[in-house]
Amino acid sequence: MRRRESITLLGGAAAWPLAARAQQPGKLPTIGFLASGTTSSHGPWFAALAQRLRELGWIEGRTIAIEYRWAEGRAERFAEIATEFVRLKVDVIVATGSAATEVMHATSVIPVVFALWGDPIGSGYIASLARPGGNATGLSMQSTDIAGKRLELLREVIPGLHRLIFLGNLGNPNNVLEMGEVQAAARTLGLEVALSDVRRAEDIAPVFEALKDRAGAVYVCNDPLFLSNRIRINTSALGARLPAMYGFREHVEAGGLMSYGANFPDLFRRAGDYVDKILRGAKPGDIPVEQPTKFGLVINLTTAKALGFTIPESFLLRADEVIE
Repeated sequence: MRRRESITLLGGAAAWPLAARAQQPGKLPTIGFLASGTTSSHGPWFAALAQRLRELGWIEGRTIAIEYRWAEGRAERFAEIATEFVRLKVDVIVATGSAATEVMHATSVIPVVFALWGDPIGSGYIASLARPGGNATGLSMQSTDIAGKRLELLREVIPGLHRLIFLGNLGNPNNVLEMGEVQAAARTLGLEVALSDVRRAEDIAPVFEALKDRAGAVYVCNDPLFLSNRIRINTSALGARLPAMYGFREHVEAGGLMSYGANFPDLFRRAGDYVDKILRGAKPGDIPVEQPTKFGLVINLTTAKALGFTIPESFLLRADEVIE
């Protein structure tokens, strides 16, 4: 064994909390990771969380056990996985907002850490950011100006924009809240919004085909279904000659035009601190919910050229990342 590994393992063992030592011999504290997407869409985010746990002394297979489950963008899988975690009697469950709702329906006892949630207060699942109460805490997006900011950025790139498509999964409560934000922001900016409710991957292409001549751009909501099918969405948007705005950088990396939103690996990394506190005995209802501190504007120049758009140099200089 290399010296560095020896130091890491010794340090990890020394950092074991009393709760972990009190476990039955051979039984490690277990964390259930419920990823609403796939290994390619959500894997890097959960890797950031796992890395933070290692830094805090929680080493998989030595001080903790981790159960990974991937819902692959299928909302019907959330409840099934949540029930499985309850049956396994895991010590903490980590999930994203839309999946966390099903976890909280499945248990009011097992601590839940949501790595990101559109609006847990508006959804009625926590009492307040300062004292969430109950068995859940974590990171909240809780920023109602984000939708407006995305629309403003989109109109900067398309000055003549008058009408846009809102692509959302209205079976997701967070998407319903985001829709309200988009509609309010659009009224302020004098934009018309055509709503499109998509709940199955196979409905994505037909929606773009039906609406391609009825709007000048598309606003794609943050949803596991859309993130897991980002290539399909990007292909459809390009085929319809529609510039698209996203909330996830991963959409732009896969060929989307632009995104503006929180730094999700950073949020998942911070979620590791919540798991650490809970495993050391803290009650989730007493741990304040935090908000994003890092945001990013990402632009794909190759896609802009394919759509026939010239992005102003002044706009590019404001971007946090330009993909060429």
